[in-house]
Amino acid sequence: MVERCCFRSLLLTLCLLSPALVAAHEACHRLTATGNPEYPPYLWRDPHNPRLLIGANADLLKELGKQLGLDVEIIYAGPWSRAQEEVRTGRIDLLAGYFLTHEREQRMDFVKPPFLHTPSVVWVRQEGAFAYRGWADLQERKGGTLVNNSHGQQFDDYAKANLQLEAVPSARQAFEKLLFKRSDYVVYEQYPGMALARTLGMEAKLKVLDPPVSSEGLYLALSHESPCNQPQLREALARKMQEIVASSLPEALLKQNLERWRSQQQGEPAPR
Repeated sequence: MVERCCFRSLLLTLCLLSPALVAAHEACHRLTATGNPEYPPYLWRDPHNPRLLIGANADLLKELGKQLGLDVEIIYAGPWSRAQEEVRTGRIDLLAGYFLTHEREQRMDFVKPPFLHTPSVVWVRQEGAFAYRGWADLQERKGGTLVNNSHGQQFDDYAKANLQLEAVPSARQAFEKLLFKRSDYVVYEQYPGMALARTLGMEAKLKVLDPPVSSEGLYLALSHESPCNQPQLREALARKMQEIVASSLPEALLKQNLERWRSQQQGEPAPR
């Protein structure tokens, strides 16, 4: 009798859970993504709908989703450090543009191959430039970077052991500290830095030193905590990403969004 009651209870539990499981499966046809909101032409906040992110990364991810029959929404989740935390905890499924490091691979499944590459460079004040040929020339100087940002595993390891880098929440803060002479240089990606400097009216006050400190691939990264992180989805994303990267689409989207960003800053209609 007890066994029969337990069996009925188990059946009832399974019946109650089934709709939830079905709903969870159906919900995975819709994914949420986020990224660095200060990252034009790759990502930035939509001026017409600030709760969303637009840019080359967003366009590529939407195309990827379209080809797989997935609805992908790229949302603003706060500063870059907060966006990473939202994905790490699984509250958001994907990061749309992430450099690969050993530490990050412990928390995310990276969709390979990378869809674009971006150089990270040394930014200085026009009047504060110094002789620079490589990483060693940054020693004994005070630098700036972003919280939880990476410039590739090799540079990250070198910086941790040899450089004085102070992290702040946003690139704007890092550039402002540089101009106020509270740091000697900032390590930040080239295109987003150029776009931000133009927006803030800092173009004439800043310059980039050559060579870049690194040039790293931008990946899609799926949270280990996302309920949608299943082998079938990862395999489908990787298969379709290989097809897209083999085409001219990523570079075309980068150029389109560079013009889109410039047009927005000049108050012109966005190119179509």
